[in-house]
This record gives sequence, structure tokens and C-alpha cells, in this order.
Amino acid sequence: MAAPLHISISAEKIFSFGGFPVTNSMLTSVVVSGLLIAFAVWVRATLKPTNRPTGIQNLAEMIVEALYNLVQGVTNNTEKTKKFFPLIATFFLFILLQNWMGLLPGAGTIGFKDAEGILVPYFRAGTADINMTLALALISVASIQIFGVTYLSIGYFSKFINFSNPLNFVVGLLEIVSEFSRIISFAFRLFGNVFAGEVLLVVMTALTKIIAPMPFYGMEIFVGFIQALVFAMLSLVLFNIATIGHGEEHY
Repeated sequence: MAAPLHISISAEKIFSFGGFPVTNSMLTSVVVSGLLIAFAVWVRATLKPTNRPTGIQNLAEMIVEALYNLVQGVTNNTEKTKKFFPLIATFFLFILLQNWMGLLPGAGTIGFKDAEGILVPYFRAGTADINMTLALALISVASIQIFGVTYLSIGYFSKFINFSNPLNFVVGLLEIVSEFSRIISFAFRLFGNVFAGEVLLVVMTALTKIIAPMPFYGMEIFVGFIQALVFAMLSLVLFNIATIGHGEEHY
């Protein structure tokens, strides 16, 4: 009889480091971070001052130019673009690789069996772990406040605390609730889409090993890209809105 499917909504511990539990999603995140750092170092080492880049430099410049133009298209301000670009590019590339790592052969299938005979995979997409998506959401929302204060100084908080009249005071309270709700929205949107995709692939692979899952892998590659883009774009738009004075906003 085939073993029953086991799907864990939480990341599973694979070993401890100095008493600190290391989960499979954390291990994947370390690998992704290492790949991004190694790619950046490789590009920097091969960088040449030429008008016709080739090879890895060409690929890197294509990625950077596409993301830079995306940020510039939203901000329409060179100064803001230079400030937002590093964080937005990091969000996009990190989340994209995390999403796609969960689709590689062996992810979710190669591991060890615990005391109960349940397979614990060595690798699991970091974005399929609510702890990771919550951390990304906190970074994004915290950055919104930092950029807001950077550009508007103490006046940024006037949209949260305004005693000029009762209506503005209530609106300020709603703005505070809205900021906290963004954390939940960011975290659960990304986690829900990626985790649901992994569950779908596990079920389809268990039912039919080769042919049937292939279209779903193609769909998840696309979904992984879209989710990375959505997270980065929403963060970018909110960064830009936070730097605009309350009376200057246009909808």
C-alpha cells in the first residue's frame, strides 16, 4: 500500500546548530542568499568598462536595467529611484528564487524519515514558510515608515495622529490599522499562493508521476514570477506614496 501523503503547513526541523533549530525553509533561504551573493561577486569580478557587455555581465545588466526602469516608471524621480531600487530589486530576486527553488527536482522529495516514519525534506521554499513571508512583510512595512520620515520628517505622522477635528482623528486611527493590515496582507498573500502551489504539485505527483504534473509545474513557474513581482510592486508603490505629502496625493 502506498504511503499516505504528508503535507506540513509549517517548516520542519532538520538539525540544530548550537541549540538553535534549523528548518528546511531556512536551509533553502541560506542557499538562495548564497547564490545571489555569489552571482553579485562573480559579476563584479568580471565587470569590464565596455559599451558591448557580453556573457554574465550582459545578463546582469539586463536584469538591473529592467528593474531600474520599473522603479523609475513608478517614482518618476531619479533620487527616489536610487533609494528604492536596492530594496525592491532584492525583494524581487530573493522571492523569485525562493519560489522557484521549491520546484527543483528533489525539493520536497529528498530528505530523511523521522521517528514516525514521515519524510522530512531537506529543502522547502522559504516563501512556503509563514515565518519568512512575515519577516519580508515586516521589512517592507518598516521601510515604508522609514522612507516616509526621511522625506516628510515629523510631518509624516500627521496622517496617523491628527487632532484638528474628530473626523481626522478617526481617519488617523484607520490609517494606523491599515498599516498593520498591510503586514498581514503581504505575508499571507505570498505564503498562501506559494504553499498552495506546492501542495498542488505534491498531490498531482502522487497521483501520476510524470505526465500530468508537467502543466502544473509550468503554471507554478509563472505564479512564482508573478508573486515576486506583486510583492515588489506593492512595496514600491507604497514607498512612493509614503514620500508624498498628505495634501499632495492624487488618486
